Amino acid sequence: MTERPLVVVGDALLDVDLVGSASRLTPDAPVPVVEGIERRERPGGAALAAVIAAAAGTREVVLIAPIDSDEGAVRLRELLAGRVRLIEIPATGGTSVKQRLRVGDHSVARLDSGAPVATLGPLPAEAAAAIRDAAAVLVADYGRGTTAAADVRDALGAARGPVVWDPHPRGADPVPNARLVTPNGAEAARVAADATGTGLAVVGARAEALIRQWEVGAVAVTLGARGALLSYGSGAPMVVPAVAVTGGDPCGAGDSFAAAAALALADGAVTGEAVAAAVAFASAFVARGGATSWDAAGPAGPAAPEGAAEPGAEAVLARVRAAGGTVVATGGCFDLLHAGHVATLRAARGLGDCLVVCINSDDSVRRLKGPSRPLVTAPDRARVLEALEFVDAVVVFDEDTPAEVLDRLRPDVWAKGGDYAGADLPEAAVLRTWGGQAVVLPYLDGHSTTALVERSRV
Repeated sequence: MTERPLVVVGDALLDVDLVGSASRLTPDAPVPVVEGIERRERPGGAALAAVIAAAAGTREVVLIAPIDSDEGAVRLRELLAGRVRLIEIPATGGTSVKQRLRVGDHSVARLDSGAPVATLGPLPAEAAAAIRDAAAVLVADYGRGTTAAADVRDALGAARGPVVWDPHPRGADPVPNARLVTPNGAEAARVAADATGTGLAVVGARAEALIRQWEVGAVAVTLGARGALLSYGSGAPMVVPAVAVTGGDPCGAGDSFAAAAALALADGAVTGEAVAAAVAFASAFVARGGATSWDAAGPAGPAAPEGAAEPGAEAVLARVRAAGGTVVATGGCFDLLHAGHVATLRAARGLGDCLVVCINSDDSVRRLKGPSRPLVTAPDRARVLEALEFVDAVVVFDEDTPAEVLDRLRPDVWAKGGDYAGADLPEAAVLRTWGGQAVVLPYLDGHSTTALVERSRV
């Protein structure tokens, strides 16, 4: 039996980044002169959510959206070709084009064109059937009138699969049968302005108010770098923290969150599982570069081989190097993190602008320390290290020495703690091949994992 597709319904936009450099201001006004502009186009709105979902998994993705006949629509069709199956709703009013003028990683201005609301023709029968039979439906509302059309709402109300609704301040209310609605904090505050409380309490109150107002199953309020709060309308809400991301472009993060939640529900996940997966997915999406890297392998592509830099490490290195900063790396087993480790890591971070920690895999630790080690698995050791404020990224390597992973990362400084002062570190020769420097840091005496293990056996 053919696997049912994920169907995305909503407003398809054309997003354009005009990226240049600026080194001076105009003589007649305090505004930058942007030169050497490069034009970068990508699908936007519901079209971006659809291509993100298509890149993230193996399930077919169908996009149902109003499409005009202007030049922007022609370009949008070209960008979508081969990525998603497009079912067009006839429309007039021009393709909505959003152009960001950017200097490096910073937006200077945004220029919008196209009618605020499109004039839609009738929903094709093929589109209504696709919505009805979808494994899940994602509604990406961008306020151009698609989700307010009576025939579209009737089709969504008849959907057999779960409906995820990503709302817009100028859009229509979700249909009452929606499984999950995903407003951001500002959208939730705008709709449920009467909710009282502070911090997470007011977010939870707004989510409960939205569930009552919209008559939907659950609301997940996305909170950017703080993750998301999921409420079912009563009882304690679930808060899913986000993994800290350094750098990256948050543009498209909401689309990636909604797309991941819809994919998880299509695969049979319960709502809480879907929201947890969506938070992790959105964090990885931002770390990878956000919407600007929409045509890359995809936020949930094949796992990198052990020892390669994870997407978070790659983003950190790219950001620091682009700014002319210093990359510092250190390494070790870090089995049972203790005060000596913390002191060394803090000191290492002070030597530059980021710290990447290279840790031995479980097999590598066993070869070095014996069959009884490690006491803590590599994924858990990495999570503990990543939680430290002075650690920017963690990379796991499987070799007995970090030479190969250092050759891939090429840090400016390799820092080791311990009694190596005056000795030539084994990694020093590798660092010298690209002009890096190996250094020794003072070690907090009387602390070692081996000593802790021995004392625990007494």
